[in-house]
Amino acid sequence: MPLSVIMLTLLKGFGTTCLIFAVTLVCAAPLGLIVSFGSMSRFRPLRWLTKTFVWIIRGTPLMLQVIIVYYGPGLLWSYTAFPRVSAVLIAFIINYAAYFSEIYRSGIEGVPRGQYEAGQVLGMTKAQIFFKVILLQVIKRIVPPMSNEIITLVKDTSLARVVAVREIIMEAYSFTAKGLIWPLFYSGAFFLVFCGVLTLLFGYIERRLSYFKV
Repeated sequence: MPLSVIMLTLLKGFGTTCLIFAVTLVCAAPLGLIVSFGSMSRFRPLRWLTKTFVWIIRGTPLMLQVIIVYYGPGLLWSYTAFPRVSAVLIAFIINYAAYFSEIYRSGIEGVPRGQYEAGQVLGMTKAQIFFKVILLQVIKRIVPPMSNEIITLVKDTSLARVVAVREIIMEAYSFTAKGLIWPLFYSGAFFLVFCGVLTLLFGYIERRLSYFKV
């Protein structure tokens, strides 16, 4: 088989991998913040419901969640509600929103209460206190755990193959039937480069925030 055909196939799979990664990150990051506010709510039923949701999502495998989202509607209502890629995206967004919410919550709650009180003494509004005093400290605290989760997300995209989404690992594995194993190593190189770029990016962000001591 020509090398060009194999590389084009791998690039196509890598495009699907990048799509899953990008959509999950863009949607799960703000959704996780909303979930974190629910976890910290003073309204007990909402707080209990949110924490139960996070506990269930964090306590079950992502692969199982993908399977449930894709096959569940068909088992319950005798039809498939979501295309394969859409089902994967829904499962990934829900899963990572739960993980991100705990990172946000720990970052917000980790800021000393005195920071809020100092802002109130200066006559600042709650919005001013959050955006001018608290936010930078929260960002500084959450960058390391967020970077870890985001890099994990890159590798978790390979789980999409459980519902036959042709991401890069599945595309590479398809060549083993033709006696070719080296495409699998090439797919590993794609992941290494992707994660390496993200590692450098988050390292740069951490250095930029190093002036802000917490």
